[in-house]
Amino acid sequence: MGKYFGTDGFRGEANVGLTVEHAYKVGRYLGYYYGKSHEDGKASIVIGKDTRRSSYMFEYSLVAGLTASGADVYLMHVTPTPSVSYIVRLDEFDCGIMISASHNPYYDNGIKIINGQGSKVEASVENEIEAYIDGEIPEIPFAKREQIGRTVDYAMGRNRYIGYLMTLATRSYKHKRIGLDCANGASSTVAKAVFEALGAKTYVINNEPDGININENCGSTHIEQLQQLVKDKNLDIGFAYDGDADRCLAVDEKGEIIDGDKILYACGCYLSERGELNNNTVVTTVMSNLGLYKAFDRKNISYEKTAVGDKYVFENMMENGHSLGGEQSGHIIFSKYATTGDGVLTSIKLMEVILEKKVAASELFRDLKIYPQLLENVKVTSKPAAREDEDVKAAVKKVEEALGDEGRILLRESGTEPVIRVMVEAQTDELCKKYVDEVIDVIKKKGHAV
Repeated sequence: MGKYFGTDGFRGEANVGLTVEHAYKVGRYLGYYYGKSHEDGKASIVIGKDTRRSSYMFEYSLVAGLTASGADVYLMHVTPTPSVSYIVRLDEFDCGIMISASHNPYYDNGIKIINGQGSKVEASVENEIEAYIDGEIPEIPFAKREQIGRTVDYAMGRNRYIGYLMTLATRSYKHKRIGLDCANGASSTVAKAVFEALGAKTYVINNEPDGININENCGSTHIEQLQQLVKDKNLDIGFAYDGDADRCLAVDEKGEIIDGDKILYACGCYLSERGELNNNTVVTTVMSNLGLYKAFDRKNISYEKTAVGDKYVFENMMENGHSLGGEQSGHIIFSKYATTGDGVLTSIKLMEVILEKKVAASELFRDLKIYPQLLENVKVTSKPAAREDEDVKAAVKKVEEALGDEGRILLRESGTEPVIRVMVEAQTDELCKKYVDEVIDVIKKKGHAV
């Protein structure tokens, strides 16, 4: 990770950690960088944004920087992150930019840069942008006269993405009752249209964004409203997205949560049975539940583990030719159809499993036992110092030995915050709490906690 860019772009509180000046300079450098590969010096860059109030401010700052460097800018307006990735590849843009802080509260925002292949931009490009922001690269020239870039309305790109999603459904959703929680975010422009076009009776909540209600007690990070909706309306299934709609969690007909691990299990088994799971392998992160791995073992499905971040999942998938991967948090990647996590696409693929197998959603997970899991964050003065402390490592090893094969502990640094995450899986919630507390107590006693 760099000074400004973390595992998921440049993120911070609007006009505090991420300012309009930052956005302008990101635009200036991207316009210049991609313009160099064109004989006329003109790059073509597409921008999407979520619904938070500051997204408009950052959009205008990016446009100013890009056009000042001679780039032509195409605006998709409010649209999911995966739609930008799709359009970049389809229409051969030099790169795409998504303005979003994903599942964070409205006062945060972020700039995600998508390369010409539709995946997250290379770290080398992020490093150059950081150097430019910090004045370590000489000032780049302004475009003049006819070389100044133009701005083009490109809402049609979002509509083409909606059309693409509709083509991926294998069966009609007629007679299916489906709940959608749009998190007052980017999926508000897409999800309802897709499901209704496919024939579902839809019940939609949190699809009236006002600039400050994105992710507020709703969506994939606060799924209680959707659980209640599914039970109250007797729905077949519900889907919840995050602010930029690259995540999806679901709720089965009983009101139980279907997290990313369960989605990977259901889709992995289904694809494996059909001979469509490349290398018979699912890519996960180290945060996936121990129960998922034990269930895959019983099904003779292989798996790989990466660092946390869909960026790392996708890199592994591309390097090894795998077709399915994702995170417990709901970033699921189907590499045959997309290069990023895509919430609505994930919904469609899970619906395919349900419809083709002719079962209720809850029936997909009868053979999957999820271990209780507890994750707690500790704000620290130095993440490396806390992680490498000999006494902390000894406490972790002690827990590992106590858990044996019936649980695990994971200590890792956050990619976006000054915190250490302590996660324990065990056979009971009480054991999880006991072992997490033991490690956190050592972190605090050694003076690492803020």
